[in-house]
Amino acid sequence: MPRSQRNDNFIDKSFTVMADLIVKLLPIDPKAKEAYVYYRDGLSAQNDGDYAEALENYEEALKLEENSIDRGEILKNMAIIFMSNGEEDKALDFYRQSLDANANSPSCLKNMGLIYEKWGRLAEETGDKDAADRWFDEAAAYWTKAVRLYPGGYLDIENWLKSSGRSNVDVYF
Repeated sequence: MPRSQRNDNFIDKSFTVMADLIVKLLPIDPKAKEAYVYYRDGLSAQNDGDYAEALENYEEALKLEENSIDRGEILKNMAIIFMSNGEEDKALDFYRQSLDANANSPSCLKNMGLIYEKWGRLAEETGDKDAADRWFDEAAAYWTKAVRLYPGGYLDIENWLKSSGRSNVDVYF
């Protein structure tokens, strides 16, 4: 039984039923419909913390999905799972793939910056100022792009850019 049919939450179940009806009624390619079902089940598994099942569903969705923006969303969700599991190099790889599919994803850029900023803090804690600066600069580069795509959406990042001296004045306009 698909995960989406096992939801006990009334709101989730209602949304799933409505989404299924819309997908069935719209004149969508059967392959795209199947990709959507895998994506939806992957998202449900991810929300439940079942990352292995989520990744399996996302991999199946990627085999079927042809729309680059939708592929980017699937890849981004996979990156989020790897990031939450501490597999940051793998997460960065999937974020890059997601950006290749959809370059206008500020959340990918933001999350990539989070990884680099974390690495900068870790380097700083060990006393490696040069490595810390390199990682912080890398974080700033990604965060600057994210802020440009989503102005006002990441105020904490904008503040970090300003307070760290890595802000570019034209970012905010």
